[in-house]
Amino acid sequence: MATAGTVVKVRARTRRLGLVLLLLVLLGAIGLLSFYLHPEFFVDKLQQFRVWRMGLQQEYVVLNGQKIHYLVGGAGKPLVLVHGLGGRSEDWIALIPQLMNHGYKVYAPDLLGYGQSARPDVDYSIALEENIVRLFLDSQNLKQPDMAGWSMGGWIALKFAADRPERVHKLILLDSAGVSFDARNVPLLRPKTEADLARMMNVLTPHPPSIPSFYAADLLRGFAREDWIIDRALKSMYTGKDLMDGRLNAIKAPVLLLWGRQDVLTPPSMGEQMRSGLPHSELKVFDGCGHLAPVECSNEVGQEMVDFLK
Repeated sequence: MATAGTVVKVRARTRRLGLVLLLLVLLGAIGLLSFYLHPEFFVDKLQQFRVWRMGLQQEYVVLNGQKIHYLVGGAGKPLVLVHGLGGRSEDWIALIPQLMNHGYKVYAPDLLGYGQSARPDVDYSIALEENIVRLFLDSQNLKQPDMAGWSMGGWIALKFAADRPERVHKLILLDSAGVSFDARNVPLLRPKTEADLARMMNVLTPHPPSIPSFYAADLLRGFAREDWIIDRALKSMYTGKDLMDGRLNAIKAPVLLLWGRQDVLTPPSMGEQMRSGLPHSELKVFDGCGHLAPVECSNEVGQEMVDFLK
């Protein structure tokens, strides 16, 4: 027969187990509520985990008094990746492993105003970001690296290669801006409502995801925080002062143009326009992807990049 002491012990342990289970339930509920209210926080943490798993280092450098964040990883020939409007260094994650595995040391900076870099009160023009790229290359002692730019990043890389042709070994432009085009869809990059967000995704990809309302709300809060930077960048672009029309022949490096056939933001006709103006260029177009070709068609895009760079 069980003694009275044994019964007391069992009851005490049962109470402790109940308290532990209650605590776990409460923690789970808090976690679910936190994810519901701020899903982007958890997505960012997952991205950081992927960055760590790839062996990428997160570093900072001060350029002209401003703190610039960048990712760096791999060994071999240097390759600098320049992200687009509203983007950040992590946008290249789908391509970076393939590039590192083929013998490239990858540098992916957050441009001024984006990602984890500083956000000073400046115009965020193409010319300003081009200077940030130049200072970044100098800070890493990169004399003549290969360079790739996506969307606005392509425009920045294009201008850099024209202004300083001796500083770029080979140039890759992915769904790039930089020459005159029909900009009717550009305002959709500043969504204010859930419907605006859906329209933006329809412009960026032929396969727009269905975004739950709770996630859309958190995304829109992020867009609202960064809208003043996007506004200044676009106002500077609209002046046309940094457009590359008539200047493409100043680029001496071999150029690879990579485009999503379904890109309606910077359509493939822009790639054709650039190819006709760039003396040493070739254009590859991928079916089934749009402006987000480096993500949607990452295997094909990555293979073309590696083949070209080698």
